Amino acid sequence: MNDLRTELREWLLAAIKQVAPEADDSICSSIVVERPKQAAHGDYACNAAMVLARALKRNPRELAQQLQNALPPSPHVERHEIAGAGFLNLFLTQAARVSIVRRVLEEGAAFGHGQSGNGQRVIIEFVSANPTGPLHVGHGRQAALGDAIAHLLSSQGFAVSREFYYNDAGQQIHNLVLSVQARAHELRGETVAFPESGYQGDYIREIAQSYLDQNAGAIDDQDSVRRFAVAALRQEQDTDLKAFGVCFDHYYLESSLYTDGRVEATVQKLVASGHTFEQDGALWLRTTHFGDDKDRVMRKADGHYTYFVPDVAYHITKWERGFTQAINIQGTDHHGTIARVRAGLQALNLGIPKDYPAYVLHKMVTVMRGDEEVKISKRAGSYVTVRDLIDEVGRDAVRFFLSMRKADTEFVFDLDLARSQAEENPVFYVQYAHARVMSVLRQAQQSFDDVASALPATDLTLLTRPHEEALLRHLADFPADMAVAARELAPHHITAYLRELAGEFHGYYNAERFLVDDAQLRRARLTLVVAVGQTLRNGLAVLGIEAPDEM
Repeated sequence: MNDLRTELREWLLAAIKQVAPEADDSICSSIVVERPKQAAHGDYACNAAMVLARALKRNPRELAQQLQNALPPSPHVERHEIAGAGFLNLFLTQAARVSIVRRVLEEGAAFGHGQSGNGQRVIIEFVSANPTGPLHVGHGRQAALGDAIAHLLSSQGFAVSREFYYNDAGQQIHNLVLSVQARAHELRGETVAFPESGYQGDYIREIAQSYLDQNAGAIDDQDSVRRFAVAALRQEQDTDLKAFGVCFDHYYLESSLYTDGRVEATVQKLVASGHTFEQDGALWLRTTHFGDDKDRVMRKADGHYTYFVPDVAYHITKWERGFTQAINIQGTDHHGTIARVRAGLQALNLGIPKDYPAYVLHKMVTVMRGDEEVKISKRAGSYVTVRDLIDEVGRDAVRFFLSMRKADTEFVFDLDLARSQAEENPVFYVQYAHARVMSVLRQAQQSFDDVASALPATDLTLLTRPHEEALLRHLADFPADMAVAARELAPHHITAYLRELAGEFHGYYNAERFLVDDAQLRRARLTLVVAVGQTLRNGLAVLGIEAPDEM
C-alpha cells in the first residue's frame, strides 16, 4: 500500500510544476511534507512556497496562493490553507486519517518497512571485542546499537550482514598470555611476578585452572596458552552475546590478515601507489594528502606494523566481498582511526568512496545503583560486564536503555529505574502498553487475526475521539520514523516513537471503553487497538525486544 505522505508530496509536486516549471529536482528535493507542531494547524504542512521563494527570488505568500489555486481536488484532502510565511497546511478527510489502521492490519509485521535500500549490500561491524576478557558495558552499547541498526536497514530493503572482527593479534593478546601463565604458576604454588600490563579479574584464574586441568605440563608454551585462552574467551563472549539476543553472520580474525598475507600485500600496494616515504627507519603513509592532520607511521623502525595498517587491509576485504556500504559501530576512543583508515583506502585508488567506511561512535556508559556509580565486577576485576547488567535487569531492559540515547551522548544506566515496574521505566511502559492491548483482546475473546478478518465490515470513520485522533497520527508517522532512523543510523528515534505511542495508548485505555454496546463502534475501537499493538510489536522487534502478552 502506498504511503499517504508520499502521495501527498507527489500531488503537491504536480501543482508546483504548473506554478514554477523552472523548479528542478535539486530545488524540489528540499520540499517536505511533515507534521505541524500543533494539530490545529492541520494533519500535514508543506514548505514548498518558502523553498521556491528562496530559489526563484519570488514572494513566498504569493507563491503559496498560486500553489493553492493550482491544486486539483484530492480524495485525501478535505481542505488546505495558507499559514505564516507561506506554509500550506493540509487537513485530511476522516477516511484518509483512518486509512492508516487498514494499512497496519494489511501489512502486519511488514508495516513500517520500505524498499529504499533496493538490495544494496551493507556490512555492519560491531562489538569486535579483543578476546582478552568478558564483554563490558561499552560492548553492550555497541551490541544494542549495531543489532538495531541492522534491523532498521534490513527493514528498508538493504541486504545486511553482521560481522564481528576479532582482534586476536598484537600486544594485548601477548599480555593475556603472560597473565594466564602467571596465574597458572600461582595455582601450582609458585611465586611469580604478575605482568605490569596484565589482566586482572577472576576470569584469568579460571582460564589458568582450566588450562592446567588439560595441559598440566605446558605452562611455558606460549602458543598453546594463547590458543587456549583466546578460545575460552571467545566462547564466553559468544555465550554472553547469545544471552543478549545478538547473532553475527560472520566472524573475521585479525590474525588471518597476517597468515593470508593481506597485510604485507596491502603495504606493498601502498608503497607502489607513491603515497609512502621512509624516515627515521620507519615507513610512513602521506595521510595528509587525504585530509588527515599529519602523516602516519605504517611500519615502525622495529619492523612491526602500526594498528591502522591491518585495519586498512581488513576494509579492503569488505569492499572486495561486494559490500558497497560499510558501517562500523565503535567507541569514541576510535575517532583517530577514521581519517587513517579512509586515507589508506583512498591511497590505493580502488574506487572506494571517500566516506567508506561510515562510523557510528558511541560515548561511555555510567552504571548507577542508587546514588553510587557501579565501577567493577568481581569476575572482570575492573569494569561492569554485559552479563552483570543482564543478570540485574534482564535482556529487554538492557537493550532498550542502551538504544534510547543518541550514540554520541554519554548515558547513565540507572539499575534501579531499569528494574522498576513504573511509568518512569520506559521499557516497562512500552511493553505494558502491548500487554494491555492483549488484555483487551482477551476480554473481547478476539485475536489479531479475528479483528483483521472483520476489517472489510468495519467502519473506521467512527474513530473521532481525541485519543483516537492522536493515535491515528502516531500510527501514520511510523513508516517515516523508521525510514529516518535507518537513514540516520539512529535507533533512539524508535525508542522515542514507542514511548510516545505507548503514552497515547495508555491515555486512550484510561479514557475510553472499548467493549461498548454499539457493535460498530466496538469493532472500530478493537481494530485501532490491534493496529497499535501491531505497531508496538514492529518497533520492539527492531530493537530486539519482546512484546509480552502479559505483565
